[in-house]
Amino acid sequence: MNQTVPNTLFALLRTAVCGAPLPDFGGEPLPEELVRQIWALAKRHDMAHLAGEVLLREQLLPPDSPEAAGFERQRTTAVFRYAQLNAELERICAVLERAEIPHLPLKGSVLRRLYPEPWMRTSCDIDVLVRREQLEAAADALVAQLSYRKEALSSHDLPLFSPGGVHLELHYDLIEERMDERAAGALLTVWESASLQAGCRYRYEMSDEMFYFYHIAHMAKHFQNGGCGIRPLLDLWILDNRVTPRNPAARDALLEQGGLLPFATAARQLSHVWFDGAQPDDLTRQMEQFILFGGVYGTEQNRITVQHDRKGGKLRYILSRIFMPYDSLVFLYPVLRKHKWLLPVCEVRRWLRLLQPARAKRTMRELHTSQHIDRQQVESTAAMMRRLGL
Repeated sequence: MNQTVPNTLFALLRTAVCGAPLPDFGGEPLPEELVRQIWALAKRHDMAHLAGEVLLREQLLPPDSPEAAGFERQRTTAVFRYAQLNAELERICAVLERAEIPHLPLKGSVLRRLYPEPWMRTSCDIDVLVRREQLEAAADALVAQLSYRKEALSSHDLPLFSPGGVHLELHYDLIEERMDERAAGALLTVWESASLQAGCRYRYEMSDEMFYFYHIAHMAKHFQNGGCGIRPLLDLWILDNRVTPRNPAARDALLEQGGLLPFATAARQLSHVWFDGAQPDDLTRQMEQFILFGGVYGTEQNRITVQHDRKGGKLRYILSRIFMPYDSLVFLYPVLRKHKWLLPVCEVRRWLRLLQPARAKRTMRELHTSQHIDRQQVESTAAMMRRLGL
């Protein structure tokens, strides 16, 4: 990819969100080919609404550009989606307040309050944490009062859907699949450090250091799984520049305890490169390439490249995909926590799922990708992960 494309996108994001002045583009609309490439990159990373905010306002799009309608649509959708999700979050919290169930909004619903305009921080769902022992009562209250529909329980949350199609992830645990034990241990104390939100009896908010830590831990999880996208780095810039913590050292202390300080330090530097115009170094350049080609949730090739190194080569990786270890399988089948003897049954059940047409096609694509991973790429990615402490 021509470096002009990401550099221009980051300049637009700095103007839209960070308060930086718009670069001098010569008073003319941007070239059509550059606009097409910016659209493709911004759309892939769910940044088109922010890039479009500046491009449309400053009249930088070529006349009758087909991308202009796309940017306008993304901006309008972001505004509408924010209004919908924010209203639904308040309804959810009101139900949980009446049911006297402690609850704690997570991720985008908190971060968007720190952006210049709340619609600028997009989300595809709502995330709320409740205590494990109150999960069923919380879900039942939402089903009874708001007509939510429950889906199958996952390893750390219960998905629910409103009649209007809003997706709620009702978390009962912040610990996710393949999360480092040190990071998981730090997240176990989330309720101990939480405090009641002003004016509420059961709506809580995380301490600054725990919110920061959870953001880094969630970003690291996606990064290791193939890439995390641009948005978490923009969120990180917001947390570093729009929040004044009471105890700044507490952030790094918790990150060090959870084994995530090296990754957080590098991520901060990359956010400075992208949103402050700082000079990149070898590590931030490599991280940039890994992220930019991955989209919001990374690429399959990136994920497999990481796993090739961790499993010890192609053959061992393939075997690990056929015979999933207990530590991974338990996230798909939580029943294994109490009944480990069901491991063979769950393994066979998983194989049967893989034979379904859509899953079988994905599995074959994964195996094909695995066979064509370059060894040098594996070693380079592994070296980057080691430098990041992941």
